[in-house]
Amino acid sequence: MSHESRPPTNRPVPASDSGNSSETSTSSRHTDAAATCDLCDLPTPDDPITAADADGSFCCRGCLEVSRTLDRTDAPDVPDESAVRSRVGQDEMDDRDLADLEGEDAFLAVEGMHCSTCEAFLEATAEGEDGVLGATASYATDTIRIVYDSDRVAAEDLPDLVSGYGYTAADRAADDETDADDGLVSLLLGGFFGMMVMVWYVLFLYPTYFGFEPVADFGGYDGLFLAANIWLLASFILFYTGYPILRGAYVSLRAGRPNMDLLVATAALGSYTYSVIAMLLGELHLYFDVTVAIVLVVTAGTHYEQAVKRRATGLLSELTERQVDEARLESGETVPLEAVEPGDRLLVRPGERVPLDGEVVEGTAAIDESLVTGESLPARKEPGDFVRGGTVVTDAPIVLSVGDEAESTLDRLVSLLWSIQSARPGVQRLADKLATVFVPLVVALAVGTAAVLLLTGSSASDALLIGLTVVIVSCPCALGLATPLAIAAGVQAAAERGIVVATETIFEDAPSIDVVVLDKTGTLTTGTMAVEAVHTVDSDDGDESDSDADEVLRRAGTVEALSEHPIAAAVADAAAAPPTADGTPARAVEGFERTDRGVSGLVDGERVTVGHPEYLREQGHAVPEALESRIDETRTAGRVPVAVGWDGRARGVITVGDSPRGELEDALETPSTGRDVVVLTGDEGRAADEFRELDGVDEVFAGVPPEAKAETVDRLRARGTVAMVGDGSNDAPALAAADVGIAMGGGTKLATDAADAVIVDDDLTAVADAFDIATSTHRRIRQNLGWAFAYNAVAIPLAVAGLLNPLFAAVAMAASSALVVCNSARSL
Repeated sequence: MSHESRPPTNRPVPASDSGNSSETSTSSRHTDAAATCDLCDLPTPDDPITAADADGSFCCRGCLEVSRTLDRTDAPDVPDESAVRSRVGQDEMDDRDLADLEGEDAFLAVEGMHCSTCEAFLEATAEGEDGVLGATASYATDTIRIVYDSDRVAAEDLPDLVSGYGYTAADRAADDETDADDGLVSLLLGGFFGMMVMVWYVLFLYPTYFGFEPVADFGGYDGLFLAANIWLLASFILFYTGYPILRGAYVSLRAGRPNMDLLVATAALGSYTYSVIAMLLGELHLYFDVTVAIVLVVTAGTHYEQAVKRRATGLLSELTERQVDEARLESGETVPLEAVEPGDRLLVRPGERVPLDGEVVEGTAAIDESLVTGESLPARKEPGDFVRGGTVVTDAPIVLSVGDEAESTLDRLVSLLWSIQSARPGVQRLADKLATVFVPLVVALAVGTAAVLLLTGSSASDALLIGLTVVIVSCPCALGLATPLAIAAGVQAAAERGIVVATETIFEDAPSIDVVVLDKTGTLTTGTMAVEAVHTVDSDDGDESDSDADEVLRRAGTVEALSEHPIAAAVADAAAAPPTADGTPARAVEGFERTDRGVSGLVDGERVTVGHPEYLREQGHAVPEALESRIDETRTAGRVPVAVGWDGRARGVITVGDSPRGELEDALETPSTGRDVVVLTGDEGRAADEFRELDGVDEVFAGVPPEAKAETVDRLRARGTVAMVGDGSNDAPALAAADVGIAMGGGTKLATDAADAVIVDDDLTAVADAFDIATSTHRRIRQNLGWAFAYNAVAIPLAVAGLLNPLFAAVAMAASSALVVCNSARSL
């Protein structure tokens, strides 16, 4: 059955309908391959849509309106490839534009990335290999994009080129099943050996530090045995459990970007090296315990953060992968998608997804395009109409001829998503930003202090000990814990409110959001067709009757239950009646008939006709004037009128549509406070206009095709930091391109993969909670770092003056770390 529906909003509309004589367009479906839309790069019609007040030519009116309102000249400077493929506004981004390189593209997932220095290291590593022309990496999405010369390097060899030093690369498309080692084994072993080290210290070394007689003589065999045991255990902890820290320090040096790993590694290695030298010289004071404490405390904090994030991620339900990997030829033979050639004729049955873009050559069907266009109502397609790969045939089989490119709109969205993600740098953690100045300062101060002491006549051991104290007292534990523990608390608080934090950069970006962009279908609306009202006219007095409305809905639902159309399903669900005692439907339908515009069947011996109002007229049913007005009102409201009639007369009209969420008004209140709220949709007309009238909505961009959503989000950056909230695969590139992407949990896998946070319960009001939690977490991080640096402001001068030794420095460091832990543990 095919009810009334509107044409795809991204199809050009004749100028006579535009109401603006300065705009031109065409209904032609043929395009010039060389001409592309200035906003989304899709092909434009032979006679592109233009306007006197907008530069360029466009594929549709939606792109024109976006360009007209958000002029490119007002947007931040971005590479020519367009900002949909870069995350602008990050100081760390360089000027490379991979789009200008002539080579093949590869997208790899990389395990082991944890900071912005990893990005620089991996990019330098990849570009140092023969055949690699350029690379961009993103730790925010664990992705690297490589442009390579296929004549010099094979695609299957690329993962090996960037793997190593703790990084493991794999094909981005096949990465879903990868399980990364969470480091639990190394932490447990390190903790076990750490306890053994502390036993040696408590029983044999600490007593001597406080003036008691040493239990072992370090000049003899017993002392050497004791020291050797401590050394071996500390070595295991430093180089095995602490390997990620040492790797991070090495990477930061290679990348030229000092980070917290470098400070922690410097303190741990410094105390370790001093202790080894002292042990070989027969000295009594060894500081292997400092090395052990630094490594275990920082590793445990990082592991706790990762564990909390994994538990939160487990809240997500399994989502269906929407990409198609097979196609059915017209003959019925199923073949791999890569074997399909342009011009091949494919058969798509009801309920199946269209494999590739093409043109309908046989059959008429309603196509659900919401996945790739965001349009809420299904579109009726007939021979000669264009269909997008990734859309769903709902009610009747069709045969399509594959387009010249033999590609799918959904696959283009996936490719665009990967391009954006691989070029989207992770926001550098605040601690790492401070470390770029603090680490060199501490190291220079420690070296300078030791040098001055040596020049003024102090012994080498005293000078080295004071220099080491400066490094240890610089609080690497508190600084190392400041961010991960606060983030873990934020992730935990978000999970308790039904929000999964997928990318921790949300805690740095969300507090400064200036513009919130909301997708319409599935985000502001329920995303599914549903019956909103049933209108009838009593034959005697013209008054509406509830009993008549129930009967109209029951009869319509009985017939519609035999149709596969989404609107028919909505009517059938609303009219669902309990089965009889023997399990059969309460009413049986005989003589069922289906046409392009409606269905009919015998219910209780009377033929009931349901469908487009015009279809009822064609079947000889008179439509009362009162119902005509209801039909007009329904269309004006952007809904679908479904007429129902029997015995030669239309008895009622059922209003079906994708209605706004019940919590919409409440959800718009908090995000709109101090922020611009923009609605972005592929729908046009009244379906989009009703949102212009909502309090809290500042602007609505209608008729925007999927490929243009990311560019629209990017141009909105001229107004400040942008957050995007969406649910469909068509929203995924925009979610990835935004500074903060939030996906509704009921959405597609592609959308949730692209987002920084996912609302598991599909509750729109949780978006405001996500902003609140991110702001509170960001404040907590600043408090932790503030305490750590305040402590350093007092402790470092004391260490430089020689008033502290490494043991007391370690105690002070532990006390500072305990305060950071307690502050992070407070409720958000």
